[in-house]
Amino acid sequence: MTLGRWSLIFTVAAVALVGGACGGGGEGDPSGSGGTSPAGAAGTTGSAGTTGSAGTTGSAGTTGSAGTTGSAGTTGSAGTTGSAGTTGSAGTTGSAGTTGSAGTTGSAGTTGTAGRGGSSGPGTGGGGGATGRAGTGGSAGGAAGATARGGSGGGGAGGSGTAGTSGSLSSLPLKNPAVPSAGCGKATTVTNGKKTITSGGMQRSYIIDIPTNYDMNKPYRFFYTSHWISSTAEAVQQQNFYFLKPLATSANEPAIFLAPQALPGNPNGTWDTSKNTDHILFDDLLAYVKANLCIDTTRVFATGFSFGGMMTYSLSVNHQQDIRAAVGIAPANYNIYVPPKNHQPIAWMQTTGMSDTTCPWVNGSSTTQGAKYIGIEHGTDNGCMVPSTIQTWTSGAHLCVDFPGCMPGAPTKVCTFNGGHTNQNNDPGSSTNWIPADSWKFFTQF
Repeated sequence: MTLGRWSLIFTVAAVALVGGACGGGGEGDPSGSGGTSPAGAAGTTGSAGTTGSAGTTGSAGTTGSAGTTGSAGTTGSAGTTGSAGTTGSAGTTGSAGTTGSAGTTGSAGTTGTAGRGGSSGPGTGGGGGATGRAGTGGSAGGAAGATARGGSGGGGAGGSGTAGTSGSLSSLPLKNPAVPSAGCGKATTVTNGKKTITSGGMQRSYIIDIPTNYDMNKPYRFFYTSHWISSTAEAVQQQNFYFLKPLATSANEPAIFLAPQALPGNPNGTWDTSKNTDHILFDDLLAYVKANLCIDTTRVFATGFSFGGMMTYSLSVNHQQDIRAAVGIAPANYNIYVPPKNHQPIAWMQTTGMSDTTCPWVNGSSTTQGAKYIGIEHGTDNGCMVPSTIQTWTSGAHLCVDFPGCMPGAPTKVCTFNGGHTNQNNDPGSSTNWIPADSWKFFTQF
């Protein structure tokens, strides 16, 4: 057999095997006997592959799609009924707990402060009423709580606001309704002139001035006016209480004025420089006035010149719950008793002559002593944006700088002028003493 014929036979056989691999059995094979060959039989095994087509049973896995029944879990979405818990949101009615802020009624505890005044009856017992005085702060804080109540924080947050009850009267809004003292509505036996009171176990004196047509039902402003060094309460009276009384009279807004007297034994008639005896005197006198006269307890003011300005500063750093606003005329923050400071806000104004060497703008090269640093201290406590450089007088009329950004109820005003150590100064071309005029305007904004 030639090589070419063998090649043809092998080619034909190869074609037959390829046809079997595609599932055609031995039909294409040129030799019938070859179909019975073991190789052909193996082809029938290949037909067993049709069993593989039974894998279509696997398609029954579509039954698995019945898992869509699982989607019936959407019934679980009926949990939205649970969203009916939004009814629970009706708990916002609970926010009506702001009624709880009515705890500001607790501010009526201010009446309790009057109880401190009552204690002034026994004299020495009045000191213990100081705790009662904090209650007056409570009334102010309560008002702040009411403001907090307006927030989304709910009434409960307002309750936190009452924590401010130990704070200052500066939390009250400007022109707030008067809060009458315990002495309102009662006939008084207090008369004008020089009086005495037992305070801190000592006999202390003071001068009081009550409006001519005093009305026991009208809550008056009350001014506490401290004298300067080597001076007396009478000297303050002779100056018409730092010239404020004529302004009150002309404005048809009469007020009650009181000028305390320093202890006779103190050198040069100064206020105490190391003890709190004069703070106790203020507490006792204020309690007495509240109990026996009709004043507005939210409009108690303090002022004084020189050592009196220093006394005013001393009171301003820890009596913010009693004093609404204070004006220090030529004040200093040294050589005076200064109590532990609570750094609560207080409306503050001060005046300083730029040639004053007694109570200067800056005491020598000090970085803490002087009127400048009083302004910075109160401005900081009052939440103001204290200027890095405070502008002072250089020429012309007096210059007052109102610090920006202060709390509405705690403005800070720093005034300087061309002059020395004085509480009387006129601008060029003017015959008016601007110091009491600006002080009265500052006080009456509240």
